[in-house]
Amino acid sequence: MNSSLERYTERVEQYASRFPRFPRFVDVTMVLALIGCAFFGTQLSLPGDNRPDTGKSLEVLLGLSCFVLLTYRTHTRTVVVVVAGVTIAAIARGYLLTPMLLAPLLAAMYWLAVLCDRRTVRLYALVATVALLTVNLFSDGMRDLSPVLTVVGPVFWMALPLVGGSLTRLRGDYLEAVKSRAEHAERTREEEARLRVTEERMRIARELHDVVAHHLALANAQAGTAAHLSRSNPEQSRKILDDLTGTTSAALRELKATLGLLRQDDRPEGEGLEPAPGLARLPELIDSYRSAGLEVVVHQQGVRRPLTPGVDLTAYRIVQEALTNVAKHAPERATRVGFTYADSRLLITVSNDGPATAGATADSGTSGGFGLRGMRERAQSIGGDLCAGPRPEGGFEVTTALPLQASAAVEGESP
Repeated sequence: MNSSLERYTERVEQYASRFPRFPRFVDVTMVLALIGCAFFGTQLSLPGDNRPDTGKSLEVLLGLSCFVLLTYRTHTRTVVVVVAGVTIAAIARGYLLTPMLLAPLLAAMYWLAVLCDRRTVRLYALVATVALLTVNLFSDGMRDLSPVLTVVGPVFWMALPLVGGSLTRLRGDYLEAVKSRAEHAERTREEEARLRVTEERMRIARELHDVVAHHLALANAQAGTAAHLSRSNPEQSRKILDDLTGTTSAALRELKATLGLLRQDDRPEGEGLEPAPGLARLPELIDSYRSAGLEVVVHQQGVRRPLTPGVDLTAYRIVQEALTNVAKHAPERATRVGFTYADSRLLITVSNDGPATAGATADSGTSGGFGLRGMRERAQSIGGDLCAGPRPEGGFEVTTALPLQASAAVEGESP
C-alpha cells in the first residue's frame, strides 16, 4: 500500500515538474471538492432533528473559507485560523459535526503538518481541537449522543490529517537527505578523481624528470669527455662513445617503460614494461657515471636488509638524481655515496667536494628546477625525509632517511 502510494506521489511530482501550472490546477480541484464536501456536510443531521435555520449565509461562508486554502503555501497559519473559525461557528449554530463538514479544516491541518515545524503544529492542533470539542459538547446537533462519542470522533478525525501530514513531511525530509548525500558523494568522487589524477600526473612527471635528467646529463658528460680525449687518447674516447650509445639506448628503454604506464589499461598487466629499478641496479648506475669521468665512491654501514618495492625505487631514484646534479654542476669532483642501515631506517648520503653552491642553484625552487623538489616529494611519499644543502667544509650534500618497510597504504601510493 505504501509503495503504491509512493509511486503515485512520485508520478504526480514528475508530472508537476513537467507542467508548471499543474499544481495550481490540483489546488483548484481540491478546493471545489472541499466545497462540495462542506455543502453536503451541512445537509446532514441526526434522525428526528431538523437542520438549523441559518439561511444560506453560513453555507456561503463555509464555501468562501475553502477558497482561502488556495493560499496554504504562503499563509498556512492564517488558513488554519480562518477555516477553523468558520467550522467552529457552523458547529455552534447547530450543524452536525461530521467528517464532511470538517473536510476544509482537515485539509488545512494536513498542510499545516506538512509545511510548518512541529512546535507550531502541536500548538495550532491543540487549540483547534480543544475549541472544537468545547463547542461540540454544548452544540444542539450533538445533544442526543453520548459525551464519549462526542469527544472520540472529533479527536480521531483531527488526528488523521496530522499523522498523514507528518508522514509526508518525513518522507520529504528523507528524500532531501538522500539527495544531499548523493550530491555530496558525487562531489567527493569528483574531488577524489581529481586528486588521483593530480597524484598520478606528479608520479609520471617525477619519473620522466628522473629518466630524462639522468640520461641526458650522463650523455652530455660522456660526450664532453669523449671530445676532450679524442686527440690525446682516441682509444678511451672510442670506449666512451660506445658507452654513450648504451646510455641513449637505456634512456629510450626507460622512457618507453614510463610512457607505457599511460597505456596499462589497454594492455595485459606488465606486458612490454620493464620492472621498476632498485638498488640492485646501483652498480650499473655507478659504472655509467664512472665511464663519464665522474669519480664515485660507495660505502655501506650495517647489514643490508630487504626493502619494499616503493622504498627500493625511491632510494634508487634519489641516488640517481643526486649523481645527476653532481654530473651537471661538479663533474670534476669526487663524489661519495653512503648507505647506513639502522634499526628501522635507511640513511643515504650523497656528497661531493665541488663548489658550495653546486646543485643548490640549479635545483632550488626559486629558479624553477625540480630535482631537489622531486627527491623531497619521493622521500615524503613513503614516510621519509630529505635534506640538501652546502657542506660546511665545502661542496654539496644530499641526506635522506627512508623507512625500511613502508606501510601498505603508503606503499600503494609511492611513485
